[in-house]
Amino acid sequence: MASVFVLFVITLLDFKVILYSVDLSPFVFVLTSSSQTVRCSYHPEAPLIEDYRAGDMICSECGLVVGDRVVDVGSEWRTFSNEKSTSDPSRVGAAQNPLLDGGDLSTVIERGPIGGSETDGYSKYHNRGGLSGSDRSLMNAFREIGVMADRINLPRKIQDRANQLFKQVHEQKSLKGRSNDAIASACLYIACRQEGVPRTFKEICAISKISKKEIGRCFKLILKALETSVDLITTADFMSRFCSNLGLPPNVQKAATHIARKAVDLDLVPGRSPISVAAAAIYMASQASEEKRSQKEIGDIAGVADVTIRQSYRLIYLRAAELFPSDFKFATPVDKLPNL
Repeated sequence: MASVFVLFVITLLDFKVILYSVDLSPFVFVLTSSSQTVRCSYHPEAPLIEDYRAGDMICSECGLVVGDRVVDVGSEWRTFSNEKSTSDPSRVGAAQNPLLDGGDLSTVIERGPIGGSETDGYSKYHNRGGLSGSDRSLMNAFREIGVMADRINLPRKIQDRANQLFKQVHEQKSLKGRSNDAIASACLYIACRQEGVPRTFKEICAISKISKKEIGRCFKLILKALETSVDLITTADFMSRFCSNLGLPPNVQKAATHIARKAVDLDLVPGRSPISVAAAAIYMASQASEEKRSQKEIGDIAGVADVTIRQSYRLIYLRAAELFPSDFKFATPVDKLPNL
């Protein structure tokens, strides 16, 4: 084994002692599925200490320098003398976005204070010309998708899926003439259904500025252009969320799910949307329990009209005794349920 020479370096500025060593043996690299990992050849399990000033990776056990000139990928925090303390000291840009053509490797100049500074006009001119028209459209659409997703608390996974769909539509240029906001809303609707957490058209309309009719048109055009499909929505897709928003206990939710599933299996609600069937099942289950909810309360949560709930309820009321689960505890008997 090659000899190890240990060198102590004392920095006079901060009086810190840094331990270095030089080894003649080659560095050890462990290849993983995603990246390279550097480790000490004598202490593979020992954690490494990073010297940010010198850019070295040092073994914490023996002081072996296992990597030099390491690039610090963190933010470079620095405040210049002519800047206010309120300005952002980070001099790095945002994370790279693989969905943008240029990899988002652009520079954005911060706008100066309001009042006609010379740098204000320059920053506006630079930021406007720093991105291509295609990237600018994509960034605006991604921003709109992010705002809509935040309004209904959708996870990041769905937002990323919607961004990918919009990117594909944008590259194909198959929806020319359609509003980018409408396409973004339709992409978010498709992403929700593909990820197994569907939302209704009315819910998407409520968080966007686009009509239900326009979102529906873009929805069909996107499916045709991308040659993709979405799973059919069922009553079970909305039951948990509707019951939770109504504050209903688990036994009522279980009964409503059973009622809706049996009604579909017995073909009692032909042609009715799963949302209206779910709303009617929730109304029937709640009326049979102690936690009663009105048609208006359920309609506000489900996004359907009271008359729609009544029409679906009438179809399942005639065979209500067959729809409830066997272990359901009735607070109101079946024959005493409202006959609308």
